[in-house]
Amino acid sequence: MFTDGACSGNPGPGGWGVVLRYNGREKEITGGEPSTTNNRMELTAVIEGLSALREACEVILTSDSKYVVDSIQKGWARSWKRNGWRKADKKPALNADLWDKLLTLLDIHKVTFVWVRGHEGHEENERCDKLAVASAQKYK
Repeated sequence: MFTDGACSGNPGPGGWGVVLRYNGREKEITGGEPSTTNNRMELTAVIEGLSALREACEVILTSDSKYVVDSIQKGWARSWKRNGWRKADKKPALNADLWDKLLTLLDIHKVTFVWVRGHEGHEENERCDKLAVASAQKYK
């Protein structure tokens, strides 16, 4: 699974894109919102991609979002939830609604998160970016 989010302004019109690949087949899904943030779109892409799976799966999820990848790999998101959606500095964790959805999906699917640098020619990341930008532009 490959995901990306985009936002024109932050906040502003946003979009997300997902490329799902399994057993030689590929599916693209995309969507957006009229007023959102880039981080919300990055999270939404991951949530929508995992929600599209019809059964529990092992997934390699590739994203250019350090916010998403680090928050999961370093255990921050689960810690925020345990602490009533508060970060270590006691400030509210942003996007708690989306993190809660994602953590629920991660209890269903075995997901390995892989970070790639955005806009560096990674074929699937570039495709997801195009899907996300096109969806965001529908709200301009």
